[in-house]
Amino acid sequence: MLSNINRIMSIEPYFFYIIVFLFGLCVGSFLNVLIYRLPRRLSLVRPPSRCPSCGRRLGALELIPVLGYLFLKGRCLQCRQPISPRYPLVELATACLFTAIYHGFGFSLAGLGYLLLLTLLLAVALIDLEHRIIPNSLVLTGLIAGLILQLPSAGARWFDLPPRLAPALPLTDALAGLALGGGLLLIIILVSRGGMGAGDMKLMAMIGFYVGLRGTAVVMMIGFLLGAVTGLILIAARRLTRKDAVPFGPFLSLAALIEIFWGPLLWDWYINLLR
Repeated sequence: MLSNINRIMSIEPYFFYIIVFLFGLCVGSFLNVLIYRLPRRLSLVRPPSRCPSCGRRLGALELIPVLGYLFLKGRCLQCRQPISPRYPLVELATACLFTAIYHGFGFSLAGLGYLLLLTLLLAVALIDLEHRIIPNSLVLTGLIAGLILQLPSAGARWFDLPPRLAPALPLTDALAGLALGGGLLLIIILVSRGGMGAGDMKLMAMIGFYVGLRGTAVVMMIGFLLGAVTGLILIAARRLTRKDAVPFGPFLSLAALIEIFWGPLLWDWYINLLR
């Protein structure tokens, strides 16, 4: 009996990892719909998923994340046009995000907040890359959800809440991050006279709300560094000129991911470097 219990306890953590990964695949499948339809102002519900080339409605087997793409061998069954590999890659990326957040933060309110942020940022980055826009609806969704996730901290004044229900940041730190992120990019927009879009400012404000004051500083530093290095490489490769604009949303999104997983280590390294 005791050996059976020990065996179950040893299997249970892996079981949760599998469940989280599979759930992430399903969310990634929905993200593909959102990434394709939202910038085109199409309904996220109707019509059902179809081949973007011939319009044929996809069958149940074809809608299975990743496996559906493999089943189709990357082509539509009817018109045989190639299907972008972006679809399975987004599904796998989302599943990996879910698994990494679960591994780092477990089932907690802080983990839920970071998971929501990174999922939205994945959609924002891909939309910004393709369409050069950052949808206000995604930023507003992130801010509203962030405020809702702060509600348990208000109840902590009167009730003892378990650590899992504690938000990642106090509300004051979240608001400070929002003000710093949005405020600094607003100054850059005014000084550069349109060199950076208002969408980037709103996005950085949302990110700041989730990562706080110190995290905002790290995200902006990494984001600008990534953007500058990438721009120089593309200019050197003659893929861009100095006058071409580079979407900044993907760099901020990647910087936010780095901050969530490795931000404290980078901050400590930077502070020690200054001493």
